[in-house]
Amino acid sequence: MRRPIRCAGALTGLVLTLGGILAAAPTAPADIPACTQTAAQAGTDTTEAVTAACRSGVAGDLQGCVAGLTAAGVPGGAATGARRLAAQEPR
Repeated sequence: MRRPIRCAGALTGLVLTLGGILAAAPTAPADIPACTQTAAQAGTDTTEAVTAACRSGVAGDLQGCVAGLTAAGVPGGAATGARRLAAQEPR
């Protein structure tokens, strides 16, 4: 009777450990490169300002992302498209 209890305890510990590892693992990163590439395709150099704006989109500040991209010289439509890409998982 002790062996099944030990096995169940060991399995429970293993499941809890693996669950903790999965819960602590970072989520899929958003797509900063796609955001910066969209800005570059619109004719804007990939500067630190563009990258920082894309990071804002990744962090969930979508309005700040568009405002930062527009301030960096990305046209409005391209800035909105880049913001959408920043908020998505990489493909």
